[in-house]
Amino acid sequence: MAGFGQLHKQAMAEGALSAKFKELITLAISITSRCEGCIAVHVRGALRAGATRQEILEAIGVAVYMGGGPAMVYGCNAYEALGQFEAAAAG
Repeated sequence: MAGFGQLHKQAMAEGALSAKFKELITLAISITSRCEGCIAVHVRGALRAGATRQEILEAIGVAVYMGGGPAMVYGCNAYEALGQFEAAAAG
């Protein structure tokens, strides 16, 4: 696990791509890979990195476009997670 944690830290570090952009990429990959846990982690990560609702919705849309019908189901999961995290933040 420590090795994966280090890989995550290095991959998500600011560089030529911002952390926000990397979170949006990982969210789209999570949707097309059908990984529910990953979706929640990366919706939250995108919000924490400063992504707007519209940016997240567009990333979901691109993932559904690329992933077809199965990605639609997981895109809906990402949309639900976004709503839950926004509601929690609003307190």
